[in-house]
Amino acid sequence: MAGCLRASSATCILVLFVVFGISYAAKDILVGGKVDAWKVPSSPSDSLNKWAERARFQVGDRLVWKYDGGKDSVLEVNKEDYGNCNTSNPIKKFNGGNTRVELDHPGPFYFISGAKGSCEQGEKLHVVVITPRGAPAPSQAHTHAPSPAPSPSSGFEDDHTPAPAVAPSSGGANALESGSLMTLIGVFAMWVF
Repeated sequence: MAGCLRASSATCILVLFVVFGISYAAKDILVGGKVDAWKVPSSPSDSLNKWAERARFQVGDRLVWKYDGGKDSVLEVNKEDYGNCNTSNPIKKFNGGNTRVELDHPGPFYFISGAKGSCEQGEKLHVVVITPRGAPAPSQAHTHAPSPAPSPSSGFEDDHTPAPAVAPSSGGANALESGSLMTLIGVFAMWVF
């Protein structure tokens, strides 16, 4: 600490921003945790949704798919199209083999395979995005329209759609997660000056 007091105050504050700011950096997340994960699962326990339930997705993170773009694609769809494996009305379509999608708002995102029959065999992904603690509240306006609820007369019932993943709680607040980073830096700056 004595060495930091001798250094310029601006340098100390800059170091704090760099060190503590790293935790807020968005990250690229390889779907399924491996390059060849975007495929029909070999068993229900190999489902990408099982992987997604164990992962934590925050606003600003980017999902990354690696797949054979000549044989498959990634479709971002609404909840109803996800449940029905409807490939005809995607929100977005990606078929380059190296797809990166930014998770730009909190809430659910739904992805299905564009390859014929693959979604019905389980090649799909549902992730729930959270807002990091201490981050500003998101605006209510975002690019995705809410999914319409299926009507009772449609007969649609999806027993295979997993419940949204709940982010684990750390059990205690720390300066980075509680939004008090700026307060900590401000107090430190006043103490140094």
